[in-house]
Amino acid sequence: MPSNDVRILTQAAVPTVAVGAIAAVVSGVVAGGKGAIGAGVATVVVILFMGLGLYVLQRTAKSLPHLFQAMGLMLYAAQILLLFIFLAAFKNTTLFNPKAFAVSLLVGTLVWIGAQARAHMKAKILYVEPDSGTPAKDEQPHKSGHSS
Repeated sequence: MPSNDVRILTQAAVPTVAVGAIAAVVSGVVAGGKGAIGAGVATVVVILFMGLGLYVLQRTAKSLPHLFQAMGLMLYAAQILLLFIFLAAFKNTTLFNPKAFAVSLLVGTLVWIGAQARAHMKAKILYVEPDSGTPAKDEQPHKSGHSS
């Protein structure tokens, strides 16, 4: 991954991990050990789903730039749908507290999306290749104006 991609991934993952740790502590206090496990699992799921989505989106941007916006919209819709399916699949589990899991999943997802949006806005990635201003060695300078 190029350095901008790693920087964006880091700037999105670090706040999500921090919020996940806070959620685990709060869930542990409120719902006991199963609450802390639920919050931890939710944080891992958010980081995996969103990190994989960011990776796919960056690969698409490099190989098929004309599909970038459509792919981004489709990817976020698919991620939210997958998170909802994951939440529905584990709503009656006894492995961890499902309410702590659900709240941590929601909060982690919102934090990831907000941090990723902030990282993209601060990245200052050029979307147009700047002209160097000097012609290449093989090119002749283009003359403008009347040639009399």
